[in-house]
Amino acid sequence: MPSPPAPPAMRCLFFFLLAAPLASAWRPWPPRNGSSNAASGIGVSKKFEGSSDFVKLEYHMGPVLAADITVHPIWYGAWPATQKRTIRAFLRSLSPEAQSAAAIPSPSVAAWWRTVRLYADQTDANVSAVVNLGQEKSDTRMSRGASLTRLDIQRVIHDAVTARTKPLPVDSSGGLYLVLTSPEVHVETFCGQVCGFHYFTFPSIVGYTLPYAWVGNSAARCPEICAYPFAIPSYVANGRKPEMAPNGDVGVDGMVSVIAHELAEAASNPLANAWYAGGDPSFPTEIADLCEGIYGTGGGGAYTGQLLTDGRSGAAYNVNGVRGRRFLVQWVWDPYRSYCSGPNALDHQ
Repeated sequence: MPSPPAPPAMRCLFFFLLAAPLASAWRPWPPRNGSSNAASGIGVSKKFEGSSDFVKLEYHMGPVLAADITVHPIWYGAWPATQKRTIRAFLRSLSPEAQSAAAIPSPSVAAWWRTVRLYADQTDANVSAVVNLGQEKSDTRMSRGASLTRLDIQRVIHDAVTARTKPLPVDSSGGLYLVLTSPEVHVETFCGQVCGFHYFTFPSIVGYTLPYAWVGNSAARCPEICAYPFAIPSYVANGRKPEMAPNGDVGVDGMVSVIAHELAEAASNPLANAWYAGGDPSFPTEIADLCEGIYGTGGGGAYTGQLLTDGRSGAAYNVNGVRGRRFLVQWVWDPYRSYCSGPNALDHQ
């Protein structure tokens, strides 16, 4: 997505949003009180389970990520190699090479991304089918500290693209910068309200307007909130047991679904002026928010929906990826069917 000087209307929107809270905050488990009061803003449960009479998803004339997308991970904090491999495998599964794709059984991560690709901009350009894993940057020393504000996330990106050694490229034609924080890092409102968010960088901080997302590893803080259903809140009735994580890591397997959520929304609403429901661009309900907590047919409320089970490990999953990997990712809103959809849906079999 190119970043030429913004037209007057876009500049007005930019300065309006600069003063507003960052959009697209999300958590996979609704608040304890089940509140859905829109006035409470970021952190409320925004679950709509399939009726076009209630969901007014609208296009607001902004761009989608129609150019080939390149995801640049920024590993902030200590990240074991095994955890990095799991997340890289998911990112590579979004649009695998033809030879790899042929070996991936259905339902696949790439089939999940096809629903995201249904979204187009005013030029009839759809979200790109190509999602590449780009260059990466690590900040194991946590140069911005172990407690970050939301604007600090942008400063982490600034550090990555201006580093003296091996800086990340400034990719304004399809780059998406993915900041991933390790368990020891606390981010403003993490766990209490959000598990991840996406937005665009401010030129005053980064020097450029670039789409980005942040997702935190909740393993040490709130897995029952941000890694659900691999951990279950204590207030859930009937003594429900958590699902087994398909890659054996509750924190990272939980992150994968949040990463999927934020990538889908960053691709369809990168500048907070494309696809969302609601009248306030600073508190949008986006294509993944509409399907919060739904992973399979019949999902809604505290029920994930029908999942697949790994015959060997007993782990729960709903999509297959490269090199035999399996993942559990939430569904997204299908603009043609007007309900939440995923490749493991029974009506897709």
